[in-house]
Amino acid sequence: MMHRTTGRVAAILLTVAATVAGLAPSAAAGVPYEFAGPVFGMAAGPADVLFVADAGAGVVRLQGGAGEVVAQLPGVTDIAPVRPGRMWAIAGRKLFTIRHGHPHFLVGLGKFERIVNPDEGEVDSNPFDVTALGTKRALIADAGANAVLVANSRGGVNWIATLPDELVPTDNAKALAGCPAGPAEICELPDEIPAQPVATSVAIGPDGAYYVTELKGFPAPVGRSRIWRIEPGTRHEHCDADAVDSPCTVVAEGFTSIVDLTFGPDGTAYVVELDEASWFAVEVFNDGMVGGTVNACDPTTWTCTEAATDLTMPMAVAVNDAGPFVVVSALIQGATEVVPVA
Repeated sequence: MMHRTTGRVAAILLTVAATVAGLAPSAAAGVPYEFAGPVFGMAAGPADVLFVADAGAGVVRLQGGAGEVVAQLPGVTDIAPVRPGRMWAIAGRKLFTIRHGHPHFLVGLGKFERIVNPDEGEVDSNPFDVTALGTKRALIADAGANAVLVANSRGGVNWIATLPDELVPTDNAKALAGCPAGPAEICELPDEIPAQPVATSVAIGPDGAYYVTELKGFPAPVGRSRIWRIEPGTRHEHCDADAVDSPCTVVAEGFTSIVDLTFGPDGTAYVVELDEASWFAVEVFNDGMVGGTVNACDPTTWTCTEAATDLTMPMAVAVNDAGPFVVVSALIQGATEVVPVA
């Protein structure tokens, strides 16, 4: 395994972006656009098209000097194109199909969590990322449920795998809180406590396997977010990094607060870290923010280099014919922008 060479967190993924929902201009390759709300997800379209999940309005299509809302779906957090005129979308803990601009409800993912609760822990659902699996199925990373789901175009849903908690150090949270002078509930924590994985993204790799990212919940450790590889066709697997002959394996580690992963046409994996000081710096102690990163990784060795650094709250990445783009949410300027990755 290699990494780059240079309960509460599910709600935080929503509140983080809500704090930067300013109506300031955005751009994609020179395309100005004013989003109506926070942006959580983005997907590549044909040629130089980008589709953006604007939670304030719906699906926005950006191309060549113009942007337009092509599907009204307030609350949308992510989209995944399937074919021209059709895509999957997540909004309000529900899965939709969008056909020629019209959203159609398919299944309640929150209801599935209440009934099934794959990780057998606290009932919590925050479906955060969706990826097309062929033309009739979708993969979903549920950050609240710590699970990867699969749904079909008839509204059926099942669970593929859950990610495990991990014992992690508390030193980053303590440093951000200014311990020992900081809040006692943080400064008096033991040296290590369990952290939830918080599944934030799922993507299909060049080998056909499912790749799933972790954010890592409180105490928001630095360098402890991982990327899992799950064998295609897996069902009802409780992933364990130490298990032998498991369909789940950790292929990359050493990241901090991963929020998105996508593969480019050449197979390069682009991994987005919200902030190198963790989501806790963004949400609670933002004086400690140091900037986020987009990493470009070889999917065979998982050796990575930094493609873009010092980004203010990067949330999503997509690659089309014009290259990779990242959604950046600037707290200081109160703006959300879609910008090229250098």
